[in-house]
Amino acid sequence: MKPAAFAYHAPRSVEEAVALLAELGDGTKILAGGQSLVPLLSLRLARFDHLVDVGRISSLKGVRREADAVVIGAATVDAAVEADKEVAAGVPLLARATPLIGHFQIRTRGTVGGSIAHADPAAEYPAVALTLDAEMEAVSSRGSRRIPAGAFFRGFWSTDLAPDELLVSMRFPGWTGRCGFAVREFARRHGDFAIAGAAVAVQLDADDRIERCAVGLLGLGPTPLRATAAEDEARGQKADLAADELGRLVVSKLSDVPSDLHGPARYRARVGAAMVARAWNEAIGEAMRG
Repeated sequence: MKPAAFAYHAPRSVEEAVALLAELGDGTKILAGGQSLVPLLSLRLARFDHLVDVGRISSLKGVRREADAVVIGAATVDAAVEADKEVAAGVPLLARATPLIGHFQIRTRGTVGGSIAHADPAAEYPAVALTLDAEMEAVSSRGSRRIPAGAFFRGFWSTDLAPDELLVSMRFPGWTGRCGFAVREFARRHGDFAIAGAAVAVQLDADDRIERCAVGLLGLGPTPLRATAAEDEARGQKADLAADELGRLVVSKLSDVPSDLHGPARYRARVGAAMVARAWNEAIGEAMRG
């Protein structure tokens, strides 16, 4: 099918883009890499009067290392993140999640900001952003603001972004010390969205106790989720705690696991528990190796 007719706009600066959003109002949508939006338009599952293509705005692209964080421009393509040494060193969890996104051809077009703004609960980048307590910077004609990941994802394909706001960057805090990171997910085929998955970050103290941890979930609710109850349970325990029990604790706290053509909620929860356990063991192993 072909998408419904729309007016196409290609601003060259952030200022021009936000001015268009303020002027055009409702019925306007940002186009980044288009890997999610274009299929929705083509299938007529979505319709907009105006598309504002931000792919030509150079200031929205690139990776910048700060003292305690890595900042990624919203229009940076996934493949650039996958190959970036600053990301690999400063945000290992993001680097390890990237190869799981679709296929290479998709990663050369899809953008980090596009994925996060689309807020698919089965996508990798939203889950990693939530796990690492990332901050999103949004700009409008009214000014700019930073939105914590915990407040950013509001519902299925829904975020805290106002209609006239443009997501311009994401700030991922770094972890230091004896840390380990892992992402595990299960999909029917390579490149498919995950049925369920987990992103785990852990930090150990000198006595091999869990000083800090974060467990993010994908595909297990209407938004990416944090397993805060399991994190609280694990914190302060020895690193050899039973990962299977932790996985079961995580899914026992879930109340809105989806059922769909890929399987009922009970099956998805069992897969999620297994992915948590595997990711946890991998992260602990890396942290123990220093």
